[in-house]
Amino acid sequence: MINVLELTKRYGGNTVVDGLTFAVRPGAVTGFLGPNGAGKSTTMRMMLGLTRPDTGSARIDGHAYHELRYPARHVGALLETSAPHRSLTATHYLQWLAQSNRIPRRRVAEVLDMVDLAGAARRRIGTYSLGMGQRLGLAAALLGDPPVLVLDEPVNGLDAEGIRWLRELLRAMAAQGRTILVSSHLMTEMSMVADHLIVVSRGRLLADTTMEHFIQRHGRTYVRVRTTDPGRLSRQLEQSGASLTVAVDGSLEVDGLPAAEVSRLAAADGLALDELSTHTASLEDTFLGLVGREDRSTRV
Repeated sequence: MINVLELTKRYGGNTVVDGLTFAVRPGAVTGFLGPNGAGKSTTMRMMLGLTRPDTGSARIDGHAYHELRYPARHVGALLETSAPHRSLTATHYLQWLAQSNRIPRRRVAEVLDMVDLAGAARRRIGTYSLGMGQRLGLAAALLGDPPVLVLDEPVNGLDAEGIRWLRELLRAMAAQGRTILVSSHLMTEMSMVADHLIVVSRGRLLADTTMEHFIQRHGRTYVRVRTTDPGRLSRQLEQSGASLTVAVDGSLEVDGLPAAEVSRLAAADGLALDELSTHTASLEDTFLGLVGREDRSTRV
């Protein structure tokens, strides 16, 4: 488990992480979401001992990262700012990591094959494309077969096949009971892989909940209805307390009433419906709505 307790980091007069507290539990993929500048990368760097917090702590299975004797066997990490020396080959780089963490040498070939870099293992890293470099970073994170993964924007540079491979890998590792924290700005991809969400803005915690509950609590669910007499139906719906929005295609978006009630009101007034459907906001819409409300309340 990863435990973050009252973590705070300031740079000059700017508070980047502000009293952040949360836990990342095993057996699930936890998505770490926030707008640019929300403090996600700084928080991850403090977890991994790369940045010293001003106050608070980050613990992995009860230990600070620097207390781990062979860290790659406990935590696999991929940060956007981490990059191996460009003159090394992938094999030499991973062999160095393996030797320094007492990891069997055979594991190097295993992870290179896992990330589809076996054919480029003896090429210098400086000749790699962005996607190949990202796969090498993932190989390094997986090298020690760790129970905990901390990944910052891991799909950057990956093609569609690589993104799907990573998604399936993370789901499988979570099913094995591992602890996985993933930061990503790709909301569609996050909605497909994450079980739990930690959402931050301006360094503060906004939500720590399951994906389903996050959308139910913070997202918009509305009924879309289409009829040949939308004005007449609008009056009926507004008299029943609904809020209406007219969509570009002329259909009505109804907030505040379930589809069954909309159907009953239309039938009671003799109105035929050409469309009646319920829609729930996407993760992206829900996230942007929550962060936008937080920003407005902060400015006020």
